[in-house]
Amino acid sequence: MKAIYVRVSTDEQAEKGYSIDNQIDLCREKAGTDEFLKYVDDGYSGEFLDRPALSRLRDDLKNGLIDEVIVYDPDRLSRKLMNQLIISEEIEKRAKLIFVNHDYQKTPEGMLFYQMRGAIAEFEKAKINERMSGGRKRKALDGKVVKNPNMYGYDYDKENSKLVINEKEAEIVRLIFDLFTKPNNNIQGINGIALYLTNQNIPTKKRKSVWHRQVVRQILMNEAYTGRFYHNRWNTEGMLGNKYRPKDERKPMTERPREEWIEISCPAIIEEDVFEHAQRLLAESRRRWAKKSKIQYLLSGLLRCGHCGNTMTGRRQKNWGNYVLEYSDIKNTAGAKNKGCGMRVKAQTLEKEVWGQIKSYIHDPVELEKAANEPNEDNNFEQMEIERLENEINSAKEGRKRMLSLLAKGMDISDEEIREQLADLKEQEKRAERKLVELISKKKESQSSAYSKRLFTEVADYLLRIDDAELTFEDKQMIIRQVVKEIIIYKESIDIHVF
Repeated sequence: MKAIYVRVSTDEQAEKGYSIDNQIDLCREKAGTDEFLKYVDDGYSGEFLDRPALSRLRDDLKNGLIDEVIVYDPDRLSRKLMNQLIISEEIEKRAKLIFVNHDYQKTPEGMLFYQMRGAIAEFEKAKINERMSGGRKRKALDGKVVKNPNMYGYDYDKENSKLVINEKEAEIVRLIFDLFTKPNNNIQGINGIALYLTNQNIPTKKRKSVWHRQVVRQILMNEAYTGRFYHNRWNTEGMLGNKYRPKDERKPMTERPREEWIEISCPAIIEEDVFEHAQRLLAESRRRWAKKSKIQYLLSGLLRCGHCGNTMTGRRQKNWGNYVLEYSDIKNTAGAKNKGCGMRVKAQTLEKEVWGQIKSYIHDPVELEKAANEPNEDNNFEQMEIERLENEINSAKEGRKRMLSLLAKGMDISDEEIREQLADLKEQEKRAERKLVELISKKKESQSSAYSKRLFTEVADYLLRIDDAELTFEDKQMIIRQVVKEIIIYKESIDIHVF
């Protein structure tokens, strides 16, 4: 029985006209009959052997159903020379192999030509990928969005290659950031936001009815909402074949070095300081929104021992026949790296002291005004220093290029001198990069702090309008979590770190 194998990937059909029907017609003509088995892989890359139709063809060959296989061109079997040779040899063990677009002869000359064709096909595939990648980079460097990122809150203007705000979705993005960063008694944490959006029948970007916590988290972490969209940030090389690989062999997506990212401006939905505050809360979210225990502790997720560094959790201890609630840094689990130094403090006493300090701070108009409006005099200096360090890094890189150029030109300078200067320039670049990371982190912290102060004003207004006796446990916990970053406990004192 004769068999026809055809394959086309989407880009090949668009660029070269390798349509399925065209290949079948040419293979039928070569076969000289309408009686044949047809094996079609439509939309599958030639980079991998694990294709449905090819797998069926190989099985039928092993079972003796086929004595002749007709293929339009060797690169339909595979774009990789090694894979072409593997499949060709497998077919020829059991059947005759015929190509429409290639005079295949199993002679030394014929095999040499066949292998050359395979090597050229593999080279052509690599060049296509290189050209496509280079074209996308040039487009991004021109400030254009390369393709539709399907990002919630935006639509893709294909004609102008840019992102435009989808106002309906943008309102949901702002709502997500508000629910996560502002005082809120009903919806807590990422899971709470996902559940709320689902219950409100708000569809996702893919028109799904259920919001998952990871989708909400990705929105909260997406810097594009501040007006900065990045191309070439993620390295996805090799991931195309993941659907053909076992789970433990799949290629992960990795983040490229920051200097390789290409920044593209897009309309902002969220203010910079709101975004930075959300990032700080995300870093604390695992502690802050931990699963609730049967007994609730007002300061849960906020305490740390100042002596050993362990986090302090609430627990109920029996003391002279009575149960007492306390916070302790003791970790009794088998895998605990730090067992703690034994710091213990009564929950009622500590909670009363912390709440008293928060109330005192809020009710003091001078302190409140200071918290809300305190100027940051370091902002201008920080920006100037960031620009200076960026210039220093670029100068060091250019210096290394010049030294390598001198070496290549055979200038009158010893290899040892060049190596020393290259090492000095590399060390200079590393020092500047470390300082730059620290400064950028500090700047982001300042932006988050500015937003925290505005947020603190909202909390204060809320408290000043309500009598303390009317506040529930949840009210107090919500207020404390929005104001307090961490509380460090010492034997003789406590240190409250506010945002």
